[in-house]
Amino acid sequence: MKGKDGLTRRGFLTRATAGGALALGLSAAGRRVAADDTASPYQIGCYTRPWGNQEYRVALDAIAEAGYRYVGLMSTVGGLVITHETSLEEAAAVGEACKERNLLAPSAYGGGIPVAESLEAGIAAMRRLIDNCAAAGVADLLMGGTGDAELQGPYYKAIAETCDYGVEKNVSISVKPHGGLNATGAECRDIVNEVGHDNFRIWYDPGNIFFYSDAELDPVDDAPDVDGLVVGMCVKDYKHPRNVDVTPGTGMVDFPAVLRRLKAGGFTGGPLVVETLARGDVKETIQEAIKAREFLEEIVAEL
Repeated sequence: MKGKDGLTRRGFLTRATAGGALALGLSAAGRRVAADDTASPYQIGCYTRPWGNQEYRVALDAIAEAGYRYVGLMSTVGGLVITHETSLEEAAAVGEACKERNLLAPSAYGGGIPVAESLEAGIAAMRRLIDNCAAAGVADLLMGGTGDAELQGPYYKAIAETCDYGVEKNVSISVKPHGGLNATGAECRDIVNEVGHDNFRIWYDPGNIFFYSDAELDPVDDAPDVDGLVVGMCVKDYKHPRNVDVTPGTGMVDFPAVLRRLKAGGFTGGPLVVETLARGDVKETIQEAIKAREFLEEIVAEL
């Protein structure tokens, strides 16, 4: 399958692979690996989360109708689109549903792993998540981290033990600012350094920087702490107090400034995937998704 930007699904994954890490348009040093001269170095997409109270195919239809070529798999009715409990057959069906809509999947949020049960259970769950991402054609497995200090060691040990397996399966792994012990760029950087593998990087989330700091830390100021480590972004805005159900460009996040700073730090290309939008019904949310896409397209054109 080839999209309007000239990328096949295989080509999308191939250009994402560099230095043992899937950087989706970036090398390990943060430079773009270009498949051609016409494709933008940034891939603008949308997660399923804004339609999370619907079956995931409804979200895929909405994302395609809103003019996106890239989809992030996240919320669906009853949970997440892909977890470690998803069967390979179910994951493959997700991939087929994306393909039918001419959508490529740079990211899937994988939810939790059972390291509270044992490290071995956590490792097994990570391997199943990687297998499911590979079956669904997902390039990067996004992890949310843990807020439990006692589980932090085994949680990231499970990730470290499966980074090589991710390379084998053409699936990179990332962590996002998500509260708890990974609420800031600096904390995420320390985690990446602790894991110490090129196939584990940061998926930045500027809205969460505001959210988990109670609006005391601006992502423009936080962004320098992730220099050289960002491979994608959850495009999330914020309104105080503690509201992220906001269409990007209408809240407190200065996205042009954040992206300029991230670009200066090495994020010169990669996925920009809208995570949240103003609440509404299916059709209203599609209109918000269109606004978000057009907003990001203007920013990317300036970059």
